Amino acid sequence: MKGIFITFEGIEGCGKSTQAKLLADYLQKTGKEVLFTREPGGPKISEEIREILLNNANAEMIPRTEVLLYMASRSQHTSEWIIPALKNGKIVISDRYYDSTIAYQGAARKIERNIIDMLTTFATFGLKPDITFLVDLPAEIGLARIEQKDADRLERESLDFHKKVRAGFLKIAEQEKDRYIVLNGAKTVNEIHREIIKKIDEKIRK
Repeated sequence: MKGIFITFEGIEGCGKSTQAKLLADYLQKTGKEVLFTREPGGPKISEEIREILLNNANAEMIPRTEVLLYMASRSQHTSEWIIPALKNGKIVISDRYYDSTIAYQGAARKIERNIIDMLTTFATFGLKPDITFLVDLPAEIGLARIEQKDADRLERESLDFHKKVRAGFLKIAEQEKDRYIVLNGAKTVNEIHREIIKKIDEKIRK
């Protein structure tokens, strides 16, 4: 594959979605072909699964169902959008990918890591991101940024749940230092954006 696959991860309210979009806009302005996408979501089938996953009416969903739905969405997303874009030499920027499953369904929901890894390899066809930006922020601050009236099923989880998610992301970052770049989410939007540009310019602008 000739393209570059960049993912953004982090807890709710950390600002990763803003940073992912800013990076996509920046790269497009420099003349790069960019596919900007998100998880769960992307193509039609994946977006329909997203509606099920985040719907507050589905509070009875058990962790096993949740992890399988995320994997189903990801498999369609990877096959229909991400792999073809990379083969065509595009830069793919995804707001979340499989690390979110390791953090949310693994660290917080206590699904066994070996099961998640097996399902991930199957769902992603073995595809791994080239670069992952983790916008790190304490769970208390991230949740305080979210309008509770508009919060989805995952955003409404307890503070303890979101602390476990953050710990899960930091553990992945420690284990995969070659891929992960940890950013301080407490900085301003512009400060974080400039740091991201500095980190990837050498790799992207050759």
